[in-house]
Amino acid sequence: MVRFLSLVLLALVCLANPVLAADPVLASDPPEPPTSWTYPPQMNASAVEVYRTVGDVELKAWIFTPPNHQPTDSRAAAVFFFGGGWNAGTPGQFYPHCVHLAKRGMVAITVDYRVKTRHQVLPQQCLADAKAALRWVRANAKRLGVNPKQVAAGGGSAGGHLAAATGTVKGFEDGDFLDYRSTPDAMLLFNPAVALAAIDGQENEFPAEKLADIDRRCDGLAKQLSPFHHVAKGVAPTVIFHGTNDSAVPYWTVVEYQKLMKDNGNRCQLMTYQGQPHGFFNAGRGQGEKRAEANRRYHQTIKQLDEFLVSLGYLKQ
Repeated sequence: MVRFLSLVLLALVCLANPVLAADPVLASDPPEPPTSWTYPPQMNASAVEVYRTVGDVELKAWIFTPPNHQPTDSRAAAVFFFGGGWNAGTPGQFYPHCVHLAKRGMVAITVDYRVKTRHQVLPQQCLADAKAALRWVRANAKRLGVNPKQVAAGGGSAGGHLAAATGTVKGFEDGDFLDYRSTPDAMLLFNPAVALAAIDGQENEFPAEKLADIDRRCDGLAKQLSPFHHVAKGVAPTVIFHGTNDSAVPYWTVVEYQKLMKDNGNRCQLMTYQGQPHGFFNAGRGQGEKRAEANRRYHQTIKQLDEFLVSLGYLKQ
């Protein structure tokens, strides 16, 4: 009886949402091992490697490759950074995205980076790790079967900030492979924190106490770390997924970011999700209808992500 009622509910949802009705896969659960949201995560990756060592800390990259992938394939790659306010979080957040993109033909990588609760670091050290990850991918491109000219950076929330900052903020480079480029060729941003400091003309939108808190967390370097304040001509093509009811990262910040990107001649697509909160794109969260809704939003964002990557030539139609 419970299964019957669930099927009835699903049918009603599909009738109300033509996107779901037209594509049955959108109603299915994405891949999600029970331990992917733990730390450290346990994921069925093709390989796990250490991309950076800082003192006694080894930072790992979970690598997902297409079936029968060979080093000579030279495929596009996506590197994902998890969210968590630069404070916590786990690379398992982007496990479903990596599995999906690998099946579609890309090399997908989700990486660990240092955070405050585990390593007592600031956002600037998080950014140094993110840049190191992109350099590592390019330095090992031939071995990994990656095209070094098609390396995308992706992430959510604070991880979205890191992805955006790799493409806009100069400096904060240290460690190995410094001869390799750390800027991405595309950016895949999920409710990203793109503005860490006041924006001219929008002073009333950003509460002073919130700005002060962000600057304190960045040890006075908030503006230097703010992607919005470093947008220039030539920033990589970008797609942003954001909900209008995001209380953690206000929707208006990505609207302003998109405008600035376009004013500088850069491609920036904003996928607006009306009424959706922070983290709406995360698959497999919650129970019952909340879980079903999270999975629907995951599938919708994945479909739009696919379209963006196809438009860049990173995926085939």
